[in-house]
Amino acid sequence: MSDCLFCKIIVGELPSTKVYEDEQIVAINDLYPLAPVHILVVPKKHIPSLNEIAEEDLPMLGHILKITKELAAEAQIAESGYRVVTNIGKDGAQAVQHLHFHIMGGKPLGAKLG
Repeated sequence: MSDCLFCKIIVGELPSTKVYEDEQIVAINDLYPLAPVHILVVPKKHIPSLNEIAEEDLPMLGHILKITKELAAEAQIAESGYRVVTNIGKDGAQAVQHLHFHIMGGKPLGAKLG
């Protein structure tokens, strides 16, 4: 785990506002939201990015997509639309080296965020 921000959140060493948790994943509200709804969905298994997923991780990734759909519905953004993003590496603007997915919605997002 070392100094991974999300690993510390997962084990309760750092505070967060959890909106969902099960044995495989946790979903939290983003501290610096780029949209009215901005939820991060994080696997509990430390995987640095999508580039490092293994065959054994595929069921967990399917689970993330299923929960993402459910969280969007609960946040009442499923009908109007939302964006799901994962950043990979330096050029992809990945800030935390732990795979995570952003669910963003609640306003028209256009071609870029911000």
